[in-house]
Amino acid sequence: MSMPLRQSLRIARYLAGQKIRGRKQFPLLLELEPLFACNLKCAGCGKIQQPASLLKRRMPVEQALAAVEECGAPMISIAGGEPLMHPEIDKLVAELVRRKKFVFLCTNAMLLPKKIDKFRPSPYFAFTVHIDGLRERHDAAVCKDGVFDVAVEAVREAKRRGFRVTTNTTFFNTDTPQTVIEVLDYLNDDLKVDEMMLAPAYAYEKAPDQEHFLGVMETRELFRKAFSGGRRARWRLNHSPLFLDFLEGKVDFPCTAWAIPSYSLLGWQRPCYLLSDGYAASYRELLETTDWDSYGRGRDARCANCMAHCGYEPTAVLATMSSLRESLRAIRDT
Repeated sequence: MSMPLRQSLRIARYLAGQKIRGRKQFPLLLELEPLFACNLKCAGCGKIQQPASLLKRRMPVEQALAAVEECGAPMISIAGGEPLMHPEIDKLVAELVRRKKFVFLCTNAMLLPKKIDKFRPSPYFAFTVHIDGLRERHDAAVCKDGVFDVAVEAVREAKRRGFRVTTNTTFFNTDTPQTVIEVLDYLNDDLKVDEMMLAPAYAYEKAPDQEHFLGVMETRELFRKAFSGGRRARWRLNHSPLFLDFLEGKVDFPCTAWAIPSYSLLGWQRPCYLLSDGYAASYRELLETTDWDSYGRGRDARCANCMAHCGYEPTAVLATMSSLRESLRAIRDT
């Protein structure tokens, strides 16, 4: 795990505070979606299949900040859609940074060259660029040629200007251990991004492509082979050691979807960023009226092949904090 020390200490202090207060359910990270519109139409995405009237809407900054304050999570992931299409995204980021929230702006980077002047480097802010493989694989995943080259140049420019840049890479059943190794080696050694996130592709119900999502056994085999030979320890992966163990099948966890709530133009999404079983009007309502025990692998058929970090990384983090051995391991790997 390569989380910056400032962030690691803040999260550890936050988790300790929740434990002292006796809170059993609390947010670790908020998935904030201030819009659904996007400038790409990725075949594996289930987020942009919305009515045209909804795709035109943009969440007011004040509404987004109110959700952040209501939730209280120390980390915010701004997703979508494409957040850089929001006309006040820079204002939203600046307000969150002023509140000392750790902000990750998820982007395909197509608009980053035009928008980068609106942002300022901060230890509380990072661009999270989606790169789903090397040139051919990435452009195929986003269904548009040339996107990989634009994203790579945007990453280089952002790094040159002093921004933290992380990446998020989604892997499908068309990937092999070698393609995983190739893209992570490139991001780690050539682009030298600060941190990398891994995402086994989740089978969005509305995604146009329903044939290339990973099953649990496929995911475990893929990452077990890709991580072998000491590569896992060498890469700057933005995950807890226990979550990486989970991806390899060394441990198993229940889902803790309540720890990464999702707020969008439609409200607080139930139960998580990936499923949509209705919306709550408030964060408290989401926590208190959702039957959390009915979700997760072995409980809901839609969760059968899910190994996404939005459900299982929080479980791994909580397990780490409850074990001295795992806490020391996480510190050692930071």
